Amino acid sequence: MKLNCDLGESFGAWSMPVESAIMAEIDQANIACGFHAGDPLVMKQAILSAKQHDVVIGAHPAYPDLQGFGRRSMAIAADELSAMIQYQVSALSGMAKICGAKVSYVKPHGALYNDMMKDTAVMRTVMQSIAEINTQHSDSPLALMVQATSHNAALKEAAQEWGLPLYFEAFSDRRYTDEGLLQSRLIEGAVLSESDALLQAKQLMSSGTVTTASGATLAIEADSLCVHGDTKGAVSIAKKIRTFL
Repeated sequence: MKLNCDLGESFGAWSMPVESAIMAEIDQANIACGFHAGDPLVMKQAILSAKQHDVVIGAHPAYPDLQGFGRRSMAIAADELSAMIQYQVSALSGMAKICGAKVSYVKPHGALYNDMMKDTAVMRTVMQSIAEINTQHSDSPLALMVQATSHNAALKEAAQEWGLPLYFEAFSDRRYTDEGLLQSRLIEGAVLSESDALLQAKQLMSSGTVTTASGATLAIEADSLCVHGDTKGAVSIAKKIRTFL
């Protein structure tokens, strides 16, 4: 199992404190593309840091929501959403090329990610937008990172329509619902403490299961484990998970 983190999420004078420290602990960096966080300099610095640490780079597109950090859902027409995703991925890919690096996958951020997992129409738009990019890069197609659930097989089938590789992701630091989705951050306890995040990470890696908010046990078949950069104790969590891995 790989370890990934959402990074490049500083913006102007607002700085995320963990970015340089956590890069050495992860395998995959999901780099913000400017719509929920990140700016041109921050994007470039994150790419160069990932390159230095031999970390695989993913684009982390979002709804245009700087004030809400991309965590507020937005009603956007499919053609507009597709263009937004392609714009953000293209910006990061172009910057990566300048830095002698490349973008290998796409992981939508925040509310866009959650909407994608709940709404088949949004998922279809996301998949189609990336597939259209891949028509220009057939030698190294971008993969899509999605949440691992009990419906992995259905997602694989949908992705095959677009010839789209998938990464399935689990979360170390977020509480799960009985449906296998992430509990809303508005609910107390939805973001796990460091000790609980480590317990959940161990459970995911040892048994491929997660315990939900109600105490149910769900099977989770994942390729990559996420630690959010803005979770309290993120660097410590990542270092300890790295020792498990």
